[in-house]
Amino acid sequence: MSAAVDWYAHKSLGEGVFWIQERFYESGNRANIWLVRGSHQDVVIDTGLGLRSLPDYLHAKGLLGEESERKNPLLAIATHVHFDHSGGLYQFGQVGVHRAEADALASGDNFETVTWLSDSEVVRPPAPGWRARHFRVQAVQPTHILQEGDVIDLGDRQLTVMHMPGHSRGSICLHDKERKMLFSGDVAYDGSMIDWLPYSRISDYVSTCERLVELVDKGQVERVLPGHFNTFGAERLYRIASNYISNAGACHRLSMGAMKSIASLALRAANSRSGC
Repeated sequence: MSAAVDWYAHKSLGEGVFWIQERFYESGNRANIWLVRGSHQDVVIDTGLGLRSLPDYLHAKGLLGEESERKNPLLAIATHVHFDHSGGLYQFGQVGVHRAEADALASGDNFETVTWLSDSEVVRPPAPGWRARHFRVQAVQPTHILQEGDVIDLGDRQLTVMHMPGHSRGSICLHDKERKMLFSGDVAYDGSMIDWLPYSRISDYVSTCERLVELVDKGQVERVLPGHFNTFGAERLYRIASNYISNAGACHRLSMGAMKSIASLALRAANSRSGC
């Protein structure tokens, strides 16, 4: 357990939300892991690479409260199945993912999970002799198949599933309507939006960004907790989404189509070499 405790770091953002990261994965792909605590249910949103036990860390740090608290089993939800978000799902007994990517997760499809990791990104190997080429997303049978409009009931708070494809076909956001929080995964973060992966689709991403703009216009989001980098507010979300809509024209679609083809070939070659 000590290794797991050392592997992660966290901080409380208040209102029962904790921000967790993998300390020794030094990459722009390092995903944010969110723990959301409720009166009857706790939820982990995204799980990182899963190179060390995330549940052990949560228990060791007391982030799940007292053992005597009666709650439903801890639920892990992936905003999408890309490797940097779904690698740790196998560590949990209750797992949720959008139905569009459920089969990929259940079969351990390391092409759709875009598994692409290098030794240099993991600055402290999780075990002697560990090599990035051996890493793969382990197959997990989801216990919760999610779709648009589903509500994850935590007791004193609810998270509404919003299907927001574009970055991937099963990307979701989780919306805490009462607190006006949006857990956005890779749908929107404060960086370049990636729409050139094998299952990305620019037209879907435009529609998704239109929904994000509408959320801001209606005053339904004040705080965004993204899949990467720092949190931000409604004004920044509006700018990110509206800029994508404006720039996703014909030239962008053509260049991203070429990028998508290159990425697809590279991923197939990488997975072939690793035996996936």
